Amino acid sequence: MQLLSSNLAGAWSQGSGAKTALVNPATEAVVAEVAGGHDLGAAFRYARDTGANELAALTFAQRGELLAALAKAIHAAREELITLAIANGGNTRGDAKFDIDGGAVTLSHYAELGASLGSHTLLGDGEPIQVGRTARMGGQHVWTSRRGVAVHINAFNFPAWGTCEKLACALLAGMPVISKPATATALVAHRLAQLFEPLLPKGVLQMLIGPAGTLLDHVTAHDVVAFTGGSATAQMLRTKVLTTGARLNIEADSLNAAVLGPDVEVSSEAGLLMVADVARDMTQKTGQKCTAIRRVLVPEAKVAEFCDALKDRIGSIVIGDPANETVRMGPLATAAQLADLKAGVARLAAATDSVHGGTGEVTPLGVPPGKGFFVGPVLRLARSPMTCAPLNEHEVFGPVTTVGPYSGDAAFAAAFIAKGEGCLVSSAYSDDRDWVARFVTAAAPWAGRLYLGSSKMAAQSPGPGTVLPSLVHGGPGRAGGGEELGGARGLHLYMQRTALEGDASVLKSLIG
Repeated sequence: MQLLSSNLAGAWSQGSGAKTALVNPATEAVVAEVAGGHDLGAAFRYARDTGANELAALTFAQRGELLAALAKAIHAAREELITLAIANGGNTRGDAKFDIDGGAVTLSHYAELGASLGSHTLLGDGEPIQVGRTARMGGQHVWTSRRGVAVHINAFNFPAWGTCEKLACALLAGMPVISKPATATALVAHRLAQLFEPLLPKGVLQMLIGPAGTLLDHVTAHDVVAFTGGSATAQMLRTKVLTTGARLNIEADSLNAAVLGPDVEVSSEAGLLMVADVARDMTQKTGQKCTAIRRVLVPEAKVAEFCDALKDRIGSIVIGDPANETVRMGPLATAAQLADLKAGVARLAAATDSVHGGTGEVTPLGVPPGKGFFVGPVLRLARSPMTCAPLNEHEVFGPVTTVGPYSGDAAFAAAFIAKGEGCLVSSAYSDDRDWVARFVTAAAPWAGRLYLGSSKMAAQSPGPGTVLPSLVHGGPGRAGGGEELGGARGLHLYMQRTALEGDASVLKSLIG
């Protein structure tokens, strides 16, 4: 049995103590083991003393070259990584490609950004400011690398993309990284660490595979902790990390919603776009996406037609062992996720009507009876969506979506978005610009991103569930209150903003 090693303090270590098994979620067969017991204090010292100095000596362009090399390494090992994602993540081939290619694309985006920033180590923030009697005396805000360690704690559902989106921003900003992937699906992240090690300067990236142990005990005021995961862990991090003075970025639960505008027919291009987006979010990665649509509003007269169109799409999905090429939806990633989903669906079932899939009962293809963490797509109907507490207070993290009727009023739709207490992304599908303007104005404070579907953009749409490196990823309230990505904005978490004051020509030369 393979015992996965961690790459810490310049060496690979298998750790010590009790072992934790990683399993294939479709068959429950053990695929690897991990152990804790690492000297994490040494890892932090190595990052501060070696990694930070290595990065500080590099310009943005040089850091960008490192990221480009990492993206090429992912492309070269793509088939191997896909195989690991199928075996340890319950991913279909399509799901695995979505994760792995997303990581490579994000690295490439920030590699290009590094090239555009050139041979500098300071990043300008805004335009120069005249602070003297003449333009000779100027002021300029700049961003520079924080002198600490970036600690990345990633979720189980995107071991490649989640690792790379945090890594790209931190390395380009100039901070060394200690990355902690979720243990249950760590095979992909472990292989990434092996691929990346020879391409990066010493101490720039360390990977902790397995239990977190004393990881947070070594965080100090100049460090950054970036977390993706559940709200309970997020609350623990707020208590522990913020008392150190370190920066903390959180991406947590998100009750994302989608709204069909009153002007849109279900059979129209915009209507079918929404149907396709909801169906994709229900089934891609078995609904285990932080950006997946959980709540849907449809004008009351069109609810039945919308549900019928959605049932046609999800009803033909083949569910089973993702190693089988005919399968289009695999299992949930862990037994704990399955138990949590069943509890969430039971709460929904007590307050909603079944439209499709009951409470998720399914007989998966190619799997021994009783094995695997499987659930089928579940579509529910909330007759009063605004007052349905199980719908608006708890995210069911899987292939579960609930549809509810509304009058078509933009203010009501925005209030429904707000009922989720903050989300990563929500969507509206309409060709009525006045309706969209009213909706956006009222809904924007509750969402990190608003996806505006329409007939004119339908052919180019990546869907609301796709996180783009050029746009901010994060959201207020329940979603954690953090921000990642967003082009150069993604660097700011890992940088210190400083006001410079002096000769305007000198200030200009510093940032190019």
